Formats: sequence, structure tokens, C-alpha cells
Amino acid sequence: MKKENVVMSKSYNFALRIVKVYKYLCESKKEFILSKQLLRSGTAIGALLKEAEHAQSMPDFINKVNIALKEANEAEYWLTLLKDSNYMDEQGYISINNDCKELIKLLISILKTSKQNVKK
Repeated sequence: MKKENVVMSKSYNFALRIVKVYKYLCESKKEFILSKQLLRSGTAIGALLKEAEHAQSMPDFINKVNIALKEANEAEYWLTLLKDSNYMDEQGYISINNDCKELIKLLISILKTSKQNVKK
């Protein structure tokens, strides 16, 4: 039985939430620019991690995970901007931003461990 990849599962569920936020912002708030940026960065995290599953080498794996981390940081920025510009309410922001922060912590941990393994 294959062990569940927690970070892949969390990044996929985060991407689904981002798609729903994007649809809400476009349909209900008529906001198209910031939400598109959030859609791009929020869904890129899981895509990059999927690429990393078949990395050609450990440095390639580290590079892809590092880019996923950058996308997660960017998604956090867009979420905060959408909240501060009153496109998102506080409760919705806190919920999805907590997921984003959790992903960031997981990615940092993966990178730290991977870099230590390269040094060995």
C-alpha cells in the first residue's frame, strides 16, 4: 500500500480552495487582476511538487521544491492584499491563509532535510 504524500495532498486541496476563491472573486466581486495572480501562484505549488516527484537529480528536486516555496510565498502575498483591499473577509482569509502558512512550513522542512541529505 502506497503511503500518502501529505504535502502533495495539502497542496492539491489548497489549489482547489484557490480555484473556488478565484471563481468567487470573479463572479461576485468582479475582481479579475489580483485573483488571477492568486490563481496562478496558488495552483503552481502542487504542479511544481508533482514535477519534483520525477526530478532528474537531488539538486533538480531541491530546485523545484524551492520554486514551489516561492509560489506559496507569493500566494500568501496575494491573499493578504485581497483581504486588505476588502475583496476577502477576515474569516475566509484566516482559513485559507493558515493553509498557505502550513504549506510554507512543510516546504521549508522538505528543503532543509533535502539539503542536509545532499551534504552527507
